[in-house]
Amino acid sequence: MLRSLHREIIRLKAELTKFGVVGGIGAIIDLGGAAYLHDADHVGEMTAKAISITVATVFTYLGSRYWTFRHRVNQDQAIGRETAIFFLLNLVGLAIAEVVIAVTSYGFGMKGHLAYDAASVIGTGLGTIFRYFAYKKWVFTAAPESAPATGYYGPAQEHLEAAEATE
Repeated sequence: MLRSLHREIIRLKAELTKFGVVGGIGAIIDLGGAAYLHDADHVGEMTAKAISITVATVFTYLGSRYWTFRHRVNQDQAIGRETAIFFLLNLVGLAIAEVVIAVTSYGFGMKGHLAYDAASVIGTGLGTIFRYFAYKKWVFTAAPESAPATGYYGPAQEHLEAAEATE
């Protein structure tokens, strides 16, 4: 049981790393954009977050579709359906972030820049956790390949082979 868990963790390592890179850049776009719009342009808290997360969503969709989850792309699923579900799930992620910001700003009355930025980071983090699992379940639905692409050999494959050799 531990060996199969170890194998699964190794298989997910590359996917999680790519998700982290795409998500990290998306978070910079989202958090930096929201902070800039709110602080420098004096856009309202909720509007600033909605604009920044919309731009970040376009970036993360492209990164997820063509890099992070490309091995899971379901050829039978229409790209329009995939895109619509992706954006719908991002609306849920936006709602999670907006709730945290609203509770902080309006519920607790904390209107300062630090409070806004902290709420934005926490909300984005919670939304990111939701999105990772939701993308795998509803957007990029094809089962992962059991073997790496032809010609691929790298650190993740080396660990996988080492785990299989100890069985």
